[in-house]
Formats: sequence, C-alpha cells, structure tokens
Amino acid sequence: MDSGHIALLTLDLLGTLAFAVNGAMTALKFARVDIVGVLTLGMVTALGGGFIRDILIDSLPPTTFMDWRYLFIAALGSLIAFFLGPRLEKLAPTITLFDAVGLSLFAVTGTLKGLTFGLGPIQSIILGVITAAGGGTIRDIMIQRIPAVLHTELYAIPAALGASLTAVIVASSLPSVPWVVFAALMCFTLRMVGVHFDLHAPKPPHHSKDT
Repeated sequence: MDSGHIALLTLDLLGTLAFAVNGAMTALKFARVDIVGVLTLGMVTALGGGFIRDILIDSLPPTTFMDWRYLFIAALGSLIAFFLGPRLEKLAPTITLFDAVGLSLFAVTGTLKGLTFGLGPIQSIILGVITAAGGGTIRDIMIQRIPAVLHTELYAIPAALGASLTAVIVASSLPSVPWVVFAALMCFTLRMVGVHFDLHAPKPPHHSKDT
C-alpha cells in the first residue's frame, strides 16, 4: 500500500470518527435514546454517506462491509460520545465542530473516489457532496429534524467548494495528499465562518422566520 493511499485512507477514517461522534452527540441532545440508539445514529451518520456513494457508483459490496476498520471506528466514535458526551459539550459547540470536520474530509474523499472510478469532474463533485451530507441527512430524518443540508448555515456550499478544489487539484496533477488536505481545510474554514457569522445561502424573497 503506497503512502498516498495510506494518507487518504487515514483522512477517510478520521472523517468517519468525526461524523460518528457528531451523530451520537446529536442523538444525545435531540433524541431520547439508549445506547443502541446512540450507536445506531452515530454509525448511520458516519457511514451513510459512503454507503450511498458506493451504491451510486456500483462499488459493491460497499467499503463499509469490505473493511472492518470503518465499522470499528464508527462504533468507537459513537461510544466516545455516549460516555463523554456531557464533558464534550462543555468544550465548545462540539457537535458543529465534529460535523464540520466530517463534512470536509468526506467531501474530499468522496470526490477522489468518484474520479478514481472514472467519473467526470462534475459528477465526482456531486458525489463528494453526497458523501459529505448523506449520513447527516439520514440521521436528521431518523430523529425527525429538517436535514441540516437544507437550512443550516453554509453547509452544502462548503462541501461543494472542497469537492471542487479536489477535482481541480487532481486535474492539475499537483501532489495529491498535501493539496487535498488544503481543500478539506478550505471546506472546514468556510463552514465554521458560516456558523460564526450566522451566514446562510440565499433564501426566497418571501421567506421569513415566521413562516
């Protein structure tokens, strides 16, 4: 296994861990669930986007079922949140932080997998966004919330930025590992700027908070 593949696998597993912690903490905050529910929502958040991605590109069985590390990391992240949730909550807006990390890493790795499977740049960018937002969308539907991708401070836009930068980097034949990390950092930065300044994508002119 070459160093580039190891680095990208590491990014993917880090994204899985971040989304698992995020999903489990979301479950603890917004749903009355036991340890089974926390594990379920954490693992769905961590693995759902990749599962959808692999089905769309006919990469079967999905990576989740081919590599035990994904299931292990997703379960580990969920259990960390289950046992340390109250402490993690005191550190900062931890749910949003872990969500931004997972979003950024999956936008990059999802795009790279699309390009590896021979998809065009646009299709790969779409696949990257789906990978980044898919798990969180399934989680939100399961706990009866409007999916974050549809209303939260800049969400799909940062994912699309990270995915687009990744596609450009690959097309430019730049050294992949340091530059895709840069793409992930740009996605993360834009997401956190949106959260900090309460920025949103444009909404219909007639939209109001009362409707």
